[in-house]
Amino acid sequence: MKQDYKEYEEKIKMNDNLKFDAERGETRTYEAAGKKITCRAYLGIVYCERPADPVQKLNIFVPEVYDRGGMISGYTKLTAPIFVPNTVGGYLPGPAEEPGLNIRTGMPNSVFAALEHGCVVVSGGVRGRTSGMKSTEFFEGGKVDDTGQDNGKMVGKAPALIVDMKAVIRYIRHNRGLIPGNTERIITSGTSAGGALSALAGATGNSRDYVPYLKEIGAADERDDVFAANCYCPIHNLENSDSAYEWQFGGIRDYCRTRHKKTEHGIVRIQEDGTMTDRQMELSGKLQKLFPAYLNSLKLKDENGNSLNLDENGEGSFLEYIKGEILKSAGRELAFHETANHLSGLSAPGSAVNTFPALKILGERVVGLDWKAYMKEITRMKPAPAFDATDLKSPENEEFGSMDMEARHFSEFSMEYTETEAEMAPEQLIRMLNPTKYIGKADTAKHWRIRHGSFDRDTSFAIPVILALLLKNKGYDVDFLLPWGLPHSGDYDLQELFTWIDTICR
Repeated sequence: MKQDYKEYEEKIKMNDNLKFDAERGETRTYEAAGKKITCRAYLGIVYCERPADPVQKLNIFVPEVYDRGGMISGYTKLTAPIFVPNTVGGYLPGPAEEPGLNIRTGMPNSVFAALEHGCVVVSGGVRGRTSGMKSTEFFEGGKVDDTGQDNGKMVGKAPALIVDMKAVIRYIRHNRGLIPGNTERIITSGTSAGGALSALAGATGNSRDYVPYLKEIGAADERDDVFAANCYCPIHNLENSDSAYEWQFGGIRDYCRTRHKKTEHGIVRIQEDGTMTDRQMELSGKLQKLFPAYLNSLKLKDENGNSLNLDENGEGSFLEYIKGEILKSAGRELAFHETANHLSGLSAPGSAVNTFPALKILGERVVGLDWKAYMKEITRMKPAPAFDATDLKSPENEEFGSMDMEARHFSEFSMEYTETEAEMAPEQLIRMLNPTKYIGKADTAKHWRIRHGSFDRDTSFAIPVILALLLKNKGYDVDFLLPWGLPHSGDYDLQELFTWIDTICR
């Protein structure tokens, strides 16, 4: 259902600033992990007429071999997929990136890997919750070497990040035929909040909800749907994430989290161990009881058409489905040892599949999982409520703030139990940051790849599983996996990612 954007009451008139200048690029060679890639690089392109923040620029990279009529992985200058990664983490600003080393994985970053595989890459900078001021925070998925700029205005609150990503996609389509690559094969990618951004881009294609915001920044009058979305551990569906988290971790009082801070000496890890107060345990119990009603309202079905539900105690076929996905992951690791052999530096301590105490293994098969023991082993990361904090001090509270208000609530529960003077974010705004609300109701991407580590504690397993099931139930192509032993992370399987891209593009 492609919406006809010629029906707009007002047209955005493009000026030369939004026309791609193929002559301004330069040939560059980038190195990472002993590899080299030569490309045409176009850096610092402003992608909208009225940017609100300096971060709203994009970089374009084209494999140099295409200028000589060559091919990579079977692609040419005209047929190459356009890979659009983002560097958003913790809903912070995500600046445009260049090919290089991913210091968290020790491997070439996704921009480098995409070019090596023959993709055209467009890395767009997008606003975040701290846009307009400097920040020393760092979250998984974010760009390490950026601290933001102080311009005295909070211009990056919701829905700025998805508005900017849509403006990037519109810029690409506005310049079809000028920017190399196939504009019908645009593929987004991101990790954590960046994974949520990729999911939003995938789910909300051409939705009119975002048009006023796109007009405000002077985005191109074009389509903004994408062909596919790759999402690593997406932190999304925020208004239901607190109840999902307590459904999974309810009853566990101790928590363990690691905060990160940017310093002149690099990223500093700050370990924070704690025990939930009686008040937090009370809230946990109340939230835990809310989740089954939400889950059941979705009317999810498994691949065989069986209904997935929960009873009032949180037990039922949906829980068994998630346990089955974890068992599948453990069985794959037992057979192939992919994490142990290739990602041991990223895996969670104590996650060796052969000796993990919550699993039951008979011979060469994983045959059982003790759910409660599993939760105690991986431990909870956040006190209740995990996302919509009653003191308004979570990153997500800041994301739903405004230019005049640093933070707001986004769930009725936390608004009811707030510990401070607070306001509720508008319902429409909350909806616009939830990709599950748009699946099948906008021009949703046909193809999805979702990865969420089986030791990821940043959000409940239920959140990515719900996203995958809603997409499958609507007939979309979904490649879903809970990779064994991995915590909250992304870009750890880029070879598999680009193999998947080849599969869907051909």
